Amino acid sequence: MADLSVQNKQKKAAAEAAIEFVKPDDIIGVGTGSTVSYFIDALGRMQIPIRGAVSSSEDTTQKLQKIGIEVLDLNQVSRLSVYVDGADEITEHGAMIKGGGAALTREKIIASVADKFICISDGSKLVPVLGHFPLPVEVIPMARSAVARALHLLGGQPNYRMGVTTDNGNIILDWSGLRITNPKELERTVNQITGVVTVGLFACRGADVLLLGTDQGVRKIVFTSGAA
Repeated sequence: MADLSVQNKQKKAAAEAAIEFVKPDDIIGVGTGSTVSYFIDALGRMQIPIRGAVSSSEDTTQKLQKIGIEVLDLNQVSRLSVYVDGADEITEHGAMIKGGGAALTREKIIASVADKFICISDGSKLVPVLGHFPLPVEVIPMARSAVARALHLLGGQPNYRMGVTTDNGNIILDWSGLRITNPKELERTVNQITGVVTVGLFACRGADVLLLGTDQGVRKIVFTSGAA
């Protein structure tokens, strides 16, 4: 089991390193989760005069507003210079599993319009193959059982995340027992299942840069070939 104090130190270092990608007068995208919370704290300390931010969750919105950053509706914004978010798992090609915090749909929308996606993470999140972390799938509530059956036919075991409703009013199925060797193909396949809002695979639009907290400092990995 990972040492939480070490993990948190690595998360904090990676989050603070992402500040270099934030420039005055930018409008940025901000994700959700414990690593992102460190990034928001750093934004508050640095007081970079950005124009505002687009948030992936109500929790992040509250944290941004608390430090005086205006939160904008994505429909009001023509472009985002950068999107900063964490990952539950990420490969050496920049493909990710996201959605442990149930914000995957808004995260994927924001990532799709950002010029650059900066993933911030502790060292434990870099993996050779995705799938050890259960893959979240956001689903329309009435389609829960139908989607679960369809996922089961593809392999693995989908489980209903009890007591969780997304900010979009939907439910989450956590799909375990997978070894995802072709994340782009699986992402496209699952997104075609009727009742699925989106799957927490970020491979068709993966990360551009990974800032990975390690015991030796922050390792910067730039992806050039796209997620695979």
